[in-house]
Amino acid sequence: MTELDISTKNCIVEQDGHVLIVTLNRPEAKNAFSPEMLLGMYKAWQRLEHDDELYCAILTANGDTFCAGMDLKAGAEGQQRSTEEFMEVMGRVPNVHWQALLRDNRPNKPLILAVEGYALAGGTEILQGTDIRVAADNAIFGITEVARGLYPMSGSTVRLRRQIPYCLAAEMLLCGEHISAQRALQIGLVNKLVPAGQTLAAAREYAAKICANGPLAVKAVTRSLREHQECMAEADAMLASDELAGPVFASADAREGMRAFKEKRPAVFTGK
Repeated sequence: MTELDISTKNCIVEQDGHVLIVTLNRPEAKNAFSPEMLLGMYKAWQRLEHDDELYCAILTANGDTFCAGMDLKAGAEGQQRSTEEFMEVMGRVPNVHWQALLRDNRPNKPLILAVEGYALAGGTEILQGTDIRVAADNAIFGITEVARGLYPMSGSTVRLRRQIPYCLAAEMLLCGEHISAQRALQIGLVNKLVPAGQTLAAAREYAAKICANGPLAVKAVTRSLREHQECMAEADAMLASDELAGPVFASADAREGMRAFKEKRPAVFTGK
């Protein structure tokens, strides 16, 4: 596994084969967001989107808390200082923080989440920008902004109701309470629970399954999941889906996949 030069002090970015591994690294502050963390995440998602050798990514964290969201202590005291590079990037990309938090312009490749410990406020908000979610059986979730007199700006009022039943989304958003990992699994907020300390290993298993498939097909399916939302008329969504399917079926990978099936052997995909 190789650490990439886009890492920052608060966000470690590594590549392991076709998988990008992004690790929040501010455990002394419960992995609350910082400019350097946001900068590293933004760069990671840009690399994932544009590097054809990367097929998917895992988002995880160091320490016993996945992410506490906004740094409330620094925010209350006006101490959160932005780094020079982060401000320079924001000058060119005004929504760089929302891209970092997977609210805007998500990469069109699968994102796997590995959560240990608490994932509160922004920690549960960023969860909603991922596709497959593994949680430790002692993880705790919650969109707690209202309890602090704040608004969940990373998209939860829009996304959460589309990912779990409306009344359950309303309960989480309006009550601002914590929910257990077992409850998160029950309502469909996460895919799988594993013992504490094993989430990254489980996320790697999902990544291996994804990487064994045709990368062009995976990317096209991910784009459809991203772009063809429930608000689209079904007929329009089907037409848009067909536009993504055409190039996949015309690819060398599609021919290889069908040939491998006929020859009863594993397919060797090239992304072409």
